[in-house]
Amino acid sequence: MADVTYDDIDALLAPQEAGPIHFIGIGGAGMSVLARMFSTLGVQVSGSDAKASAVTRALQAQGIEVGVPQAAHNINNPSTVVVSSAIRADNPELVRARETGARIIHRSQALALLMRGQRAIAVAGAHGKTTTSAMIAVAANAAGTSPSFAIGGSVRTATGAIAGGAVGESDVLVAEADESDGSFLNYEPYIAVVTNIEPDHLDHYGSKEAFEQAFVQFAQRITPTGVLVACADDPGARALADEVARQGRIAITYGQDGDADLSITNLTQIPGTQQATFDVSWSDGIVTGFVGGTVHLELQVPGIHNALNATGAFAALLFLGITPEEAARGLHEFVGTGRRFEERGVVDGVTVVDDYAHHPTEVAALLSAARVSAGAGRVLVLFQPHLYSRTRIFAAEFASALDHADETVLTAIYAAREDHDPATSSQMIAELMRSSVQYVPEREAAAREIARRARTGDLILTVGAGDVTELGDVVLDELQKLRS
Repeated sequence: MADVTYDDIDALLAPQEAGPIHFIGIGGAGMSVLARMFSTLGVQVSGSDAKASAVTRALQAQGIEVGVPQAAHNINNPSTVVVSSAIRADNPELVRARETGARIIHRSQALALLMRGQRAIAVAGAHGKTTTSAMIAVAANAAGTSPSFAIGGSVRTATGAIAGGAVGESDVLVAEADESDGSFLNYEPYIAVVTNIEPDHLDHYGSKEAFEQAFVQFAQRITPTGVLVACADDPGARALADEVARQGRIAITYGQDGDADLSITNLTQIPGTQQATFDVSWSDGIVTGFVGGTVHLELQVPGIHNALNATGAFAALLFLGITPEEAARGLHEFVGTGRRFEERGVVDGVTVVDDYAHHPTEVAALLSAARVSAGAGRVLVLFQPHLYSRTRIFAAEFASALDHADETVLTAIYAAREDHDPATSSQMIAELMRSSVQYVPEREAAAREIARRARTGDLILTVGAGDVTELGDVVLDELQKLRS
């Protein structure tokens, strides 16, 4: 299958010059956000998807024309067609768009176009980028900055959920920078936040060294007056910060590491809740205009991983010129993003939570936070691996992470952009686990099985980046039946 080739956007000076614009796969998290933002800016927007969903229906309710399923006739002479890496060269809409002479661009190019003339904050990393970018957007908004933001998921705040994309009133744009396919190299951020550089997406990069080199290239694209904010606790991110500093550029580190520019101390996680508190300290001169000090942060999301995310966000906010006190108050407003420790319901004392974790490190961090949140209850996991390649490469690491659950049910792999691989299955993980585990390939049967294992006080997690998120209702329905 030939790769899709993309046109350049050099001739476009503003987002409005791209329209009319059509998004192939508009129901995806990242694509739907961009569609809303372009529409808000007055651009004529249309799109299509393989099937209808809550997202496509919401877009239609906003006046955006959405064709379902994808078909050549959905292309109605747009000037620009936006695709993601999941769209193949033989997609009928893409073929038709080529025939009409439309400009074909990747979704990262569309986001890069939105960044023009803005102080862009791009958050990258194998994990934590959605949460960190959402924290920055929520806190900056609470501080009166009114940023634009493009985040691959809904954002939950103290006053309710908001969509993952919005056009603000300031020159600040906060974006999640996806490294999975190298497309984050299209951005030129004012602030680049790197949460970690733990190898992932090796199906695209081929090696750990190539993955790490992509982040070096990303850092080189920071604007001359900009800054790199990197997690000192992650060896890859720490090495990147050192390299940027050697080049005479500004690099700020954060973490529990005592040598970090912004250091976390006194971390307390409150059992039976999703709350964490800690202090962040920094020295004079870390950010121009701010003397050294300490601020106390109170988060409404659990886990050391979220404390790290919040500290990275805090550093970015300081560099924007937001005071430490305003930044701390704003971060307290954040209560999560869609599919990040998102409570789906409670039946007879059994709580069901959905989470997007799909890398072994993310799964381990999730279970650590879940253990505190569950208190005296058990932690039960329904896990759907994402990608055959990731399952094959990290089977042992997934097994080790999932062994921290009391009970695990594995269901079939979500292939996403990959073709079926009969030699790889979730059973590979199950065979390496030491704790209680069962492999149930059929999704809904797996959901019912995890529900049958639960007892009052337990916490059930539906985990993965695929359609496992749809199974929370199945689990809740089964819990109701078992207790009626």
